[in-house]
Amino acid sequence: MKAPLSWIKEYVDLPADVTTEQLTDRLTDLGLKLEAIHSAGDAITGPLVVGRVLTMEPEPQKNGKTINWCTVDVGGANGTGEPQGIVCGAHNFAPGDLVVVILPGGVLPGDFEISARKTYGHISAGMICSVRELGIGDDHDGILVLPEGAGEPGDDAFAVLGLDEEVIEFEINPDRAYGLSLRGIAREAALAFDAPFRDPALRETPAADGTGYEVVVDDPAGCPVFVARTVTGFDPAAPTPAWLAERITHAGMRPISLAVDVTNYVMLETGRPIHGYDLDRLQGPIRVRRAADGERMTTLDGAQRTLSAEDLVVTDDSGIIGLGGVMGGETTEMSASTTNVLVEAAHWDAVSMFRTGKRHKISSEAGKRNERGVDPTICEAAADRVVELLVQLGGGVAGEGVTVVGTPPTSPSVRMGYDLPARVSGIEIDSATVVDHLQAIGATVDTDADGVSVTPPPWRPDITDPFDLVEEVVRIVGYDHVPSVLPREAAGRGLTRNQQLRRRIGRTLAGVGCVEVVCFPFVGGATFDSLGLPDDDARRRTVALANPLSAEEPAYTTTLLPGVLKAAGRNLGRGAPGVALFETATVAHAVDRGPAPIYGVDRRPDPAELDKLFEALPLQPLHLAVVLAGERERGGWWGAGRDAGWSDAIEVVRRLAAELGVEITTHQTQLMPWHPGRCASFAVGADGPALGHAGELHPQVCARFGLPARSAAVEIDLDVLMAHAVPVTPGPSISALPVAKEDVALVVAADVPSATVEAALREGAGELLESVRLFDVYTGEQIGEGQKSLAFALRFRAPDRTLTEAETSAARDAAVARAAEVAGAVQR
Repeated sequence: MKAPLSWIKEYVDLPADVTTEQLTDRLTDLGLKLEAIHSAGDAITGPLVVGRVLTMEPEPQKNGKTINWCTVDVGGANGTGEPQGIVCGAHNFAPGDLVVVILPGGVLPGDFEISARKTYGHISAGMICSVRELGIGDDHDGILVLPEGAGEPGDDAFAVLGLDEEVIEFEINPDRAYGLSLRGIAREAALAFDAPFRDPALRETPAADGTGYEVVVDDPAGCPVFVARTVTGFDPAAPTPAWLAERITHAGMRPISLAVDVTNYVMLETGRPIHGYDLDRLQGPIRVRRAADGERMTTLDGAQRTLSAEDLVVTDDSGIIGLGGVMGGETTEMSASTTNVLVEAAHWDAVSMFRTGKRHKISSEAGKRNERGVDPTICEAAADRVVELLVQLGGGVAGEGVTVVGTPPTSPSVRMGYDLPARVSGIEIDSATVVDHLQAIGATVDTDADGVSVTPPPWRPDITDPFDLVEEVVRIVGYDHVPSVLPREAAGRGLTRNQQLRRRIGRTLAGVGCVEVVCFPFVGGATFDSLGLPDDDARRRTVALANPLSAEEPAYTTTLLPGVLKAAGRNLGRGAPGVALFETATVAHAVDRGPAPIYGVDRRPDPAELDKLFEALPLQPLHLAVVLAGERERGGWWGAGRDAGWSDAIEVVRRLAAELGVEITTHQTQLMPWHPGRCASFAVGADGPALGHAGELHPQVCARFGLPARSAAVEIDLDVLMAHAVPVTPGPSISALPVAKEDVALVVAADVPSATVEAALREGAGELLESVRLFDVYTGEQIGEGQKSLAFALRFRAPDRTLTEAETSAARDAAVARAAEVAGAVQR
């Protein structure tokens, strides 16, 4: 909200020594945060003066353009007192007119420097300015012609045009809608300096009678008050006075025509949006009702809109003529030929206005105020102010009839104890101060021994509970008086088990070179297509969002892989040689439990109601996704590098399981988006719950996400992993006794997983086995078709003695025998 300083001072008598900076500092303390201080003439430097056109000689040019060679009296501003010769291409002025002239040496907005230069055969010493060239409007149709009496030739044009006016721009919070008006800002300024305030909405208005324009309100909840006044004989050609045009321009709005400018001026002045109709285009009485589904109308912006049954509309006998409180209709808009005007000042339900504006994607100054809540008691005053200005400035005649339908809604009373502001803020605030400050904001305060009953002023619909009253008291006392007190450390037992485990998981992943990312958890059908998921895949069954950020991704994800794959592809596309990314987050699996019940907000739900709420929630397990792509080990003088592959992904899961003390088993499987035959599934123990998958991504998936071939990925259920984790993983034992080394090569069928063979070796070797590691896989003619050779390094050690060769050999043979029994292994 932009507020010219002179306009603020029209309603409040600020102390003479208060500077603009002091005013804005205090208003910021009160909640009207300063955004900037502007001056319309900031971008103009040098001599800008009033000039009177003496002569104007049209000169046609060879290019078909006609220019005017003018002499302009600029008084003594040019140092000589002689008329100034200026070339001008505009034609909307005449000799004798007062214009604005910038002389050589001046600079206009956009760093446009003015100098005396030869053009069209003349030395043009300056420029006659338009509104757009001065940066005070968008009109570029011609020169700005000043009204007679605006000044004398040579006078400083900054003061004449109001370019020296200071304009304060505020950032208005949504709950302080009264700040979107000069009335509200001036009231806060008066509060800040305890200065007299003159309310522009406090005026005598004619009483309602039965002779005004007929209005019927079918939905009083949506439109509690509707005021209608008429003005006849209005001159549509009457110009907007310079003072009014300057004020609405400084406030950030564009002058259009006198009738429209007056309604905008009163809206800025009082905060009450006003709408004007061409009275001659209205047919029959005005009616306010809800639209029927599918009804259509054309709004002032020329857009055809299909309406909802929730929309409030204004109609006459011809149909819909306005979207109530949001935007008027095209059929009854005021035009350049409007001579009779019907003025509407109506109060609309804020929630309905917000939803209508959101639904139709309409953003307007009127809608911005209506949807935040406007003072419902000033409709008659605002309409009367519009009528007054149209009569004074446009030569109209005020109609005798006054229509007022409905009564303003009342503000509910709020109860508060005297001590609450002090207890909340930590400031010593006595009961007298509480009462004084609440009365200062315009509230009605009833006191008793225990506290106050406060009726908020009608322009403050945001005050609904005792803590809103606390804020009002404390902001006037001053937030700078709130003491700095460190909060007491809450009693507790440190991190929870899951928090500790998640930190251990994060440290482990960082230790293997992974970097954490946070991705948007939203997906659509195209996302699952990119992963190559079949149509019947359970991961395609998602939880739909009621208000998605994007229509292409309207559901909560069931897998973390899409976001991490996109992040990996983006980093590789920007030049990263390799990536190792991970994300831990929840996914959502849809459940058919019906909609969640909706309870009131006046109390906490009881345990049974909470159980019903939680029953309706989707399943939301915590998942981990890892993507390894591109360079995994860097090459150099020490040797060749290596790209990430499926074994790296499987090793990540094994490292995590080892860190948490969880025994896992690995099996070969097939599941998109992994490569068939290069995908491993994990489970806890031999027969425990499924944990997830890891392996090499399908080539088509790599191509779709911009990843190199043979990139690898992991996705596991962390809830399952953490549920089986031991509280603390025991550290490795260090033995002074020597290790016994045995290597075995076993031939098995090509489709037997190495993990099966490894598990059999562990089982058969017994307690003396310290570790087993697969170090070679061989296929070839020597072992036959459909066979493979797996070479394992077995390490044996006893805690209390040095093992003999016989003990080591016996353990090795037992391990091989068990592998033969389980996997059909034959020792080479």
